[in-house]
Amino acid sequence: MNFTKTTEQSSHYEDLEKMSIKVLLTNINNEDKTVPVAVEKSLPQIEVLISKTVEKLKLGGKIFYIGAGTSGRLGILDASECPPTFGVPFDLVNGIIAGGDKAIRKAVENAEDNQEQAWIDLQNQNINENDVVIGIAASGTTPYVIAGLEKCNENNIVTGCITCNEGSPLALTAKFPVVVVVGPEFVTGSSRMKAGTAQKLILNMISTASMIQLGKVKGNKMIDMQLSNDKLVDRGVKMIMSEIPVDYETGSALLKEFGSVRKAVESHTNKK
Repeated sequence: MNFTKTTEQSSHYEDLEKMSIKVLLTNINNEDKTVPVAVEKSLPQIEVLISKTVEKLKLGGKIFYIGAGTSGRLGILDASECPPTFGVPFDLVNGIIAGGDKAIRKAVENAEDNQEQAWIDLQNQNINENDVVIGIAASGTTPYVIAGLEKCNENNIVTGCITCNEGSPLALTAKFPVVVVVGPEFVTGSSRMKAGTAQKLILNMISTASMIQLGKVKGNKMIDMQLSNDKLVDRGVKMIMSEIPVDYETGSALLKEFGSVRKAVESHTNKK
């Protein structure tokens, strides 16, 4: 298949090793500035994918991100932050990386080339037709991800993707593709840079917009967040103070009694 793999094209810059630190940082920053513009062009695709995702979540479905290397790690990062941020179950948003959990820290040889393992990994998570599987691959050519989405398509499971090459095999496989063309990387082929940044921005959008649509945010506050440290407890008390309102001592007592911002606020509202 012929398509332009812009993520592999030569950098716009030459002789990087001759640049001062200041010049390196300036040029990297200049390249990074182009990423939000590229993402903006893909907002219609992102909207469609999120709409379909929310539809499935409301039916009791789950989100599965699958990827290899940087892309897989970014999916795991986004998934792992949903429970503490939005108070959802740990298995609602899931990140799966080629090579298994050990690949989070250290590359696993040939894991991304295995065309059978993604479907095995998804089956181990009891995937079903209410779920959504989003393949993440900057190149759009990762066999592990493409084959996983192909099996999902065969089993009537919604598929999306985040890739940075137009017309890639992954983009053509996903039913709801998101393609963000960020162009050549500052270091040729280092797609952990601009492509990785674009993927992270889009993952932020997918999880945040989906959780808001599910009612996990009130106003602009994380009303269902887990209170796992002193900073978050303090934030929770201040949320209660702004919603009811009460003084800090009362807010703290309510939070301690009910264990969550939402329950504390609802308890007060129900008394009226």
